[in-house]
Amino acid sequence: MAKVKKIVKKITVDADLCNGCRSCEVMCSAAHSTPLWSTYNPARARVQVIRIPLKDIYMPVFAGEYTPAECAGRVSYNIDDKEYEECAFCRAVCPSRGRFVEPDSGLPLGCDFCESVENQNEPVCVDWCIRDVLKYEEREEEVEEQLKINEVETGLSAMADKFGWDKILRTAVRLTQKA
Repeated sequence: MAKVKKIVKKITVDADLCNGCRSCEVMCSAAHSTPLWSTYNPARARVQVIRIPLKDIYMPVFAGEYTPAECAGRVSYNIDDKEYEECAFCRAVCPSRGRFVEPDSGLPLGCDFCESVENQNEPVCVDWCIRDVLKYEEREEEVEEQLKINEVETGLSAMADKFGWDKILRTAVRLTQKA
């Protein structure tokens, strides 16, 4: 394992500011349409706003990873005298609900931070959020990651185990002198 610096991207949500306008959904779907900006279909958005207007609940949720299994938890939480179901905030694309699934093909959708959209420095949903509910953060973080060994290193290690490094080095020197 080696420590590697990676860029970590994150969209934070200030749910207290959200009024449920759904502009994030509309613009996300337009940014991911083919051709670009040609259709507005919130069912294709990688962000969906949970709306319960009578309880004054509006919460943008972003598409996460695909999971082939349903979860076992169906817990409800009370936050500031508002009741939320655990499943509502789950970012996973799972078989128990139709959220974050391409309507035509049934393939799972995932938030890509609009990296596929040309000339876009931050996600479209953040750019078009008129109430600054969504904030885009990008930071460099040091994480431990197993380095991938390429084929040459693998071959040299195997040869070193069999013949020893001295013999490999002598052979390499002799071959470079002939060339």
